[in-house]
Amino acid sequence: MIHDEFEDFAGALPPMSALMGLDLGTKTIGVAVTDSFRSVATPLETVKRKKFTLDAQRLQEIITGRSIGGIVLGLPRNMDGSEGARCQSTRAFARNLSRLTELPISFWDERLSTVAAEKALLEADTTRKRRAEVIDHVAASYILQGALDRMRHLNNG
Repeated sequence: MIHDEFEDFAGALPPMSALMGLDLGTKTIGVAVTDSFRSVATPLETVKRKKFTLDAQRLQEIITGRSIGGIVLGLPRNMDGSEGARCQSTRAFARNLSRLTELPISFWDERLSTVAAEKALLEADTTRKRRAEVIDHVAASYILQGALDRMRHLNNG
């Protein structure tokens, strides 16, 4: 089920379950995961996009293999906060995914996540080739970490 309100998503999550964060690109999907305590987001892999069925199949394998309890999709808003074509594409992906899984799905504003990931990789002195290989799943971990931090705030607030 898709939750537009992040608070509703957080409330719908099963206890002690990991989360999966996705950074949807036109050619790749960056994937990050948490542990069951939801303490930290870890970059996992970059899925080369083929067609939705195959992409979803790989995501389902990760969901099953890692006991995922919820999915956070990065929502690529424009810098002024408005939603353009990429947001519509992300929402359509979420709708299609929600037909295949009962897991709660929500969105996280991903503005600047790729910029932050790129900066971190540059600071780590990562080669250009390696940055290109890992940028998507590192960006997914920034998205997921933002969502985790928000949930921690909700629980403590």
